[in-house]
Amino acid sequence: MKVVAFNGSARKNGNTAMLVGYVFEELEKEGIETELIQLAGEHPHGCIACYQCFKKKNKQCIVDLDCINACIEKMDAADGILLASPTYFADISTEMKALIDRTGMTARANGDLFQRKVGAAIVARRRGGAIHAFDTMNHFFTIGQMITVGSSYWNIGDGREKGEVADDREGITTMRDLGRNMAWLLKKIKG
Repeated sequence: MKVVAFNGSARKNGNTAMLVGYVFEELEKEGIETELIQLAGEHPHGCIACYQCFKKKNKQCIVDLDCINACIEKMDAADGILLASPTYFADISTEMKALIDRTGMTARANGDLFQRKVGAAIVARRRGGAIHAFDTMNHFFTIGQMITVGSSYWNIGDGREKGEVADDREGITTMRDLGRNMAWLLKKIKG
């Protein structure tokens, strides 16, 4: 089994990636393979609403100038998908929005490509807006007919400067619980 995570932060290896790392630790303890894709520096473009994905039905976005088609392949091959984003003006990053729009549209055009995969959203925040960002990513899972896994609290970690989420004990506990719950669910589904 494999879980792929997409870090939508403009900062590689910052707070958002650290939160994913806590989830990965628990998944790896259960023998689940993990992979982190960092969108920082990739500059994914948004959907251009050309609907070529519906015409071609080849599991690819017609815009092939960035990492999105590789992301679609990773999502298609994985059993579980984590979307992780910092909170920017009470929502997700532009990188994460581009990923959601283009992978989501391509998946729908190809018979709901990610249907019944396990998904979870992770949010890093300084203060407010995290619930809206959390909801935005969870909408990707629900419209894609995926199974969303929960935790002991909302999947949110607090920290602004790089590394500050390591001081958020409740956030770390939430991530670890998420990892354990995701592993349990994957084993039940794939068992």
